[in-house]
Amino acid sequence: MDTFIIDVPVPSMGATVSELSVIIIKVQPGEQVAKGQRLADLESDKSTFEFESPCDGVIHAVHGKAGQTLKSGDLFLQLETSDESQLHLKSQTAVKAGAGAPVAKPAAAAVWTPRATKLAQEAGLDPATITDIEATGPGNRVSGDDVQRYLAKRKG
Repeated sequence: MDTFIIDVPVPSMGATVSELSVIIIKVQPGEQVAKGQRLADLESDKSTFEFESPCDGVIHAVHGKAGQTLKSGDLFLQLETSDESQLHLKSQTAVKAGAGAPVAKPAAAAVWTPRATKLAQEAGLDPATITDIEATGPGNRVSGDDVQRYLAKRKG
């Protein structure tokens, strides 16, 4: 059976949630995965959930990284599979064998919650450039409270 590459999007979590933060990615390109296997942990402003593989296959490329906020529907990863039930996700841009495919490396930077990212941006700051903030949220994430403390310290 022939294999093909599918584009797996960031899931939609309902009408009121349009973006998700990547907490951790558990797989790397070239890794064999099974349907239902946990690939990543994603977080909205309301909950954290495990993102699972839609089918058996091999990770072709990862287009997100820990700490990144992605919009629902954005390309999250590409998977090579022979599962014909996934043909509706067949990639029109992927090149087999990974030639030139973008691959995100795990980030060393702190992971920001969506609320923290929003507060920093509203204050005119880019979360990617802030290196001196204390992350006290669950899993060592930068929370909204952390951003408020950081902003108050900058003003003082």
